[in-house]
Amino acid sequence: MSLPVIDYFLLFGVGIVAGFINVIAGGGSFFVLPLMMFIGIPPAVANATNRVAVLLQSISGVAGFKSKGVNISRFSIYLSISALIGAVIGTQLAIEIDQNLFKKSISVFMLILVFFTVLFTKHHYKPEEALLKGKNLIFSIIIFFFIGIYGGYIQAGVGFLIMAALTGINKLDLVRTNSIKMFVNVVYTAIALIIFAYQIKIEWTAGLWLAAGNMLGAWISSRWSVNTESKTLKYVTLGVFVILAVALWFY
Repeated sequence: MSLPVIDYFLLFGVGIVAGFINVIAGGGSFFVLPLMMFIGIPPAVANATNRVAVLLQSISGVAGFKSKGVNISRFSIYLSISALIGAVIGTQLAIEIDQNLFKKSISVFMLILVFFTVLFTKHHYKPEEALLKGKNLIFSIIIFFFIGIYGGYIQAGVGFLIMAALTGINKLDLVRTNSIKMFVNVVYTAIALIIFAYQIKIEWTAGLWLAAGNMLGAWISSRWSVNTESKTLKYVTLGVFVILAVALWFY
């Protein structure tokens, strides 16, 4: 399908916002998916097309963290493999589910994650306090399998879940949490995109416009967030999520 030029610019602008939010917290796709459906892209196609932007944005985020000296660890690789396996299941579920039910489920997940985020308080631990071995590692690997299922299914809001797991189970600080989140996203989103591309028509032009915005937003945010955090942005984001969830449910 061909979209009006103004819609591509709109996708680029929303992509910047989504990419910025995805790095420092998560949930940027909750802005993107409703917009794509509001401009006429079917739910399944929107979900698949969004992965183009998520993958490229995550690569940009990883590069941004690396430029600030935050590198990939063996711990990140373990979690990524677990999430990848889960994403295969979640992606197939997203393809097979009734599309009206899928659209409704986005609204439900948005509201659930809003309440989850309000209750969830970030912990800021020193690097030497991190718990990356033994039972903490095993528990995280199991949790990331289920996070992968959710990420493969919808992607939106998966950042909240990853941050909760890494800070709650492994006691990681905010910067390392965000860098691992970006790397895990790269790995499991790549396999999800391959599966989607094989079974569903992807709107590549829309995806690339969105990706351009996401990459710019992620690059800015990954460098800015190394030394900064913003509570105000989190609560503004949550307010918008509630509005979009209600609008999408009745759309």
